[in-house]
Amino acid sequence: MKHFYLITNALKDSDFKRTEAISTYIQKKGGECRFLRMDGNEQNYQNALMQDIPDNTECILVIGGDGTLIKAARETSGSNIPLIGLNLGHLGYLCELEEDTVYPAIDRLFEDQYVEEHRMLLRGSVIRNGQEVVSRQALNDIVIHRSGSLHVIAYHLSVNGQLLSRYNADGMIVATPTGSTAYSMSAGGPIVDPRSSMILLTPINSHTLNNRSIVLDSASELQITLPATHVDPTMRIDLSFDGGQTVTLQSDDAVQIKRAEESVRILKLSQRSFLEILQRKLQIYG
Repeated sequence: MKHFYLITNALKDSDFKRTEAISTYIQKKGGECRFLRMDGNEQNYQNALMQDIPDNTECILVIGGDGTLIKAARETSGSNIPLIGLNLGHLGYLCELEEDTVYPAIDRLFEDQYVEEHRMLLRGSVIRNGQEVVSRQALNDIVIHRSGSLHVIAYHLSVNGQLLSRYNADGMIVATPTGSTAYSMSAGGPIVDPRSSMILLTPINSHTLNNRSIVLDSASELQITLPATHVDPTMRIDLSFDGGQTVTLQSDDAVQIKRAEESVRILKLSQRSFLEILQRKLQIYG
């Protein structure tokens, strides 16, 4: 491959020197490279991204960290272009490259020396008065949580049209395998191989005995409802996609979550397994 597109987090590469150096290196090798600088305005970023990526792009190199890669993966999933991440922040799980390995990595990409992993996405939709008002994707997780209130949320969880349980909790995390090492893990959820296909449900601070995580087949379709009779009118309940893109829910809203039709292609160059990365991170932050 030799046709690249760079997406840079402006907070991580503020002077743009790393991005320009990488772009120059690719062009000197005979490749083509365009780039987009991601600022704090996510809507501007989305609009520019959809319009700017050339049709012949073979690889998207994301410069920043796991959070930047997650945003880029979510917004480019429809293009089916593989991504690889350069980490400029803390040790993560998604970004393959470090500053001292990026140029040898580009050499290997030019020679097509890589393997590819497919990561599943979730699609979450808000149904209000029988109409879909929001539909978005997430690579890590979709989370229902209270905001600015100490009241717990009472909600009903159905799977494939069958009521599974009624919860009283601070919220619910619906995660992909990729997201199992993010918020879901912090809430006591299981850690699973990110290449697997499953949906993880983890309640947040459940006030009932059914506080265990549940692992479902990736073909499952979930619906979480907020019965009006159980919602305090002074309480704000939000729905978040990958920790951002927040939507405020109303009583009697239904949140439907299922596996998205699209998936994300992640390029890998190193021989480090997921378990090796996990062990290293647990040693640092454990």
